[in-house]
Amino acid sequence: MARVNPDFVSELYKYGEKDFSACYNCGNCTAICSLSTAESSFPREMVRFTTLGLEDEIKSSLKPWQCYACGECTTNCPRQADPGELMMSLRRWLMAKYDWTGMAGLLYKSLPFTITAFVLTMLGVLLYAIRQDFNLAHLMEVGHVFEKVAIGTVGVVVLLPNLIRMWYFTILKPGVKVPLKKYVTSLGELFVHMFTQKQSLSCDDNRLRWFEHFILVIAYLSLLFTTVFLNWFSTESLFVHILGYVLSAVVFIVTIDFVSHRVRKTSTLTKKSQPADWFFVIWLLLMGLTTFLVKFFQDMSWLETNKWLYVFHFTVLVQWALIIVPFGKWSHFLYRSFAMYFGKL
Repeated sequence: MARVNPDFVSELYKYGEKDFSACYNCGNCTAICSLSTAESSFPREMVRFTTLGLEDEIKSSLKPWQCYACGECTTNCPRQADPGELMMSLRRWLMAKYDWTGMAGLLYKSLPFTITAFVLTMLGVLLYAIRQDFNLAHLMEVGHVFEKVAIGTVGVVVLLPNLIRMWYFTILKPGVKVPLKKYVTSLGELFVHMFTQKQSLSCDDNRLRWFEHFILVIAYLSLLFTTVFLNWFSTESLFVHILGYVLSAVVFIVTIDFVSHRVRKTSTLTKKSQPADWFFVIWLLLMGLTTFLVKFFQDMSWLETNKWLYVFHFTVLVQWALIIVPFGKWSHFLYRSFAMYFGKL
């Protein structure tokens, strides 16, 4: 028997959705959505589950992740119920349910808690820098080691268990029987979606946004590899020097465009930005900008007299690695990629 939670709608409001209760089941959203089929009513099924508070059905569904927020359903809704924002709110709620630490839910629901987390990490970096008497060489070495440790620790301690919980909710608990061989043969689906997000191309007017996302993902991952594994701040390789400058500039420029769209509210996707959306694009912008500036100041021999710049960069790096990557919108693309993989299974 399905378990109904009458308080679910009130809970979901904390994740951003405010308008879906205006829906009167006219079916326009299902008629317009490219994901809707004769066998699957999309997104009306998720509207129905939400209205009834069927949490288990929502947790076991991959449908919220299949939506790439093209906005057609919202644009064509005669009641302004905004089903597109409902899908986004459900994704935030699902990320909170996948997260075993509970931090994702707190960060999504409470702006004061989020700001406190950012302030505490900033104070932690600043106090450490003061204790080290702002020794630039030491801080840069610690920053490099931190990146390596953070990647491994966040991946193993937070993201991997969360993905296992996602697998439990969507595959194991519903009783989906998947042969072991299928897990292996379907891995290509995971990597294709992770690096290309190709399903977003099913949205008719989404090609430019898809291209920007594709460039950003490749540039971001390449910059991460350049700074962490090629040690961009210390290497003597001219190729690595140039590569790092180009990649950090690309991340900064593309992110500027994302921020511009959110400021100008140019689409249904950007009209109702939540704090987590802003934190993601702003900190990504700061990552690209401060990485570029630190290296430029270093090459110009200005960094020693402008240690504040590296401390600021280190602060942004710590906040990105400990807050946004494991618990914020960065993990969104990871869960979406695995949702496509699980859907293939």
